[in-house]
Amino acid sequence: MPGSTTSLTDLGVRSIRDGVAAGDFSAVEVAEAFNANVAAASVLNTFIVATPDAALDAARAIDAKRAKGEPLGKMGGVPIGMKDLFATKGVQTSAASHMLENFLPEYESTVSQKLWDAGAGMLGKLNLDQFAMGSSNETSYFGNVINPWRRNDGGNAALAPGGSSGGSSAAIAARLCPAATGTDTGGSIRQPAAFTGISGIKPTYGRCSRWGIVAFASSLDQAGPMARDVTDCAIMLEAMAGFDPKDSTSLDMPVPQWEANLSPDMKGKRVGVPREYRMDGMDEDVAKSWDQGIAWLKDAGAEIVDISLPHTRYALPAYYIVAPAEASSNLARYDGVRYGLRDLPEGAGLQDMYAATRAAGFGAEVKRRILIGTYVLSAGFYDAYYTQAQKVRTLIARDFAKAFESCDVILAPTAPTAAFALGEMTSDPLSMYLNDVFAVPASLAGLPAMSVPAGLNREGLPLGLQIIGNMFDEQGVLDAGLAIERAAEFVVRPDRWW
Repeated sequence: MPGSTTSLTDLGVRSIRDGVAAGDFSAVEVAEAFNANVAAASVLNTFIVATPDAALDAARAIDAKRAKGEPLGKMGGVPIGMKDLFATKGVQTSAASHMLENFLPEYESTVSQKLWDAGAGMLGKLNLDQFAMGSSNETSYFGNVINPWRRNDGGNAALAPGGSSGGSSAAIAARLCPAATGTDTGGSIRQPAAFTGISGIKPTYGRCSRWGIVAFASSLDQAGPMARDVTDCAIMLEAMAGFDPKDSTSLDMPVPQWEANLSPDMKGKRVGVPREYRMDGMDEDVAKSWDQGIAWLKDAGAEIVDISLPHTRYALPAYYIVAPAEASSNLARYDGVRYGLRDLPEGAGLQDMYAATRAAGFGAEVKRRILIGTYVLSAGFYDAYYTQAQKVRTLIARDFAKAFESCDVILAPTAPTAAFALGEMTSDPLSMYLNDVFAVPASLAGLPAMSVPAGLNREGLPLGLQIIGNMFDEQGVLDAGLAIERAAEFVVRPDRWW
């Protein structure tokens, strides 16, 4: 029944926006309903900071606009979660790190400002892997995020929500927000979306401004929307995207009307299936899900094409050289001098302060990546590692360009497994890194890629399918995603135990 708090939190972006515009319910009612859900779900640890007043203030402004007959914007009346990597003026922006704990920016990131201008409100800042480094949301200084899904085997082991955007994915799946921002450097929107049964798209590199987002690896980082379905992602991406002169890598291109042009009709479209992604010992449920996705797109009118991406096997090693190298450079700014944490032992000199601050401020995974990055950029190793990795990256991009001569989009699994238990992979960083095996190639090539839920595995956990598109073709990715969404009819949600 519209207006009741139980049903309002079941609504997605489009339903809330259209319902507020039609007067079926007020933006304030929506904000109050989601604020209540956030407050009641602290055990999931999805939010680092809740901002119920900010959500209500934005909602009141939308209701006042509606009363005057003014336009409400693409996201009018929709309260969202903001990944705590985006600078929000006057609200803690920590990147889930002790290094930036209590940092209050004096400015707003371009992406968050665009969302507020489009009529969205902020429910709070969402937890993530520290400095966006991780695939399970276990590296946060503020504790693990817990996936709202549970295995159906009777056990109730806490599961990882994916990473780094694990707070975003878990909050959407648990109905704490209808949508959230994410960032994707090597799969950090797509893999958590797959683990929690939601949708998420990483747009073409440069489509969304990076200004005001805490940097991890600048040539890879890209913001994108995470939401319950493909249409909601299209709406939110339209609000987030656009040229920004403050970001030198921003695409100076008009923002397409992705929502208006959405179509699940795949007639005349060719879908590439990369043979290199069929790996030895592949999870049986993931392989079945992929085959099912191929069948669905065929039924929607697509022609299935066998393609080769020969340098796929080198993508992960190249990524784990390029990303840490850029991270070691970007994170050099956290030195205890200008802002953030300062650890100054008694009688310490400048070098001692640097060492003490960075030792206390960074977590183990961040330190590991800084050390790897510093090593591969050091004299004597630069050409052997970093230069080689950049050459491999070029070859991977070339593989995709060649593949897109014979297909329009590419279909692959999002992740090699469903959600794993917290603690299951922390002792072996390499097995954790392998979680990104299907996601990293599109990131290295700067291509748009999306995960959509495709069903459940035998343990009752969600599996995602990934669609990769050609440069600037978010529309093709969203359309193929919509075709899978219609065929999969994925309406399952986690049983509420929190």
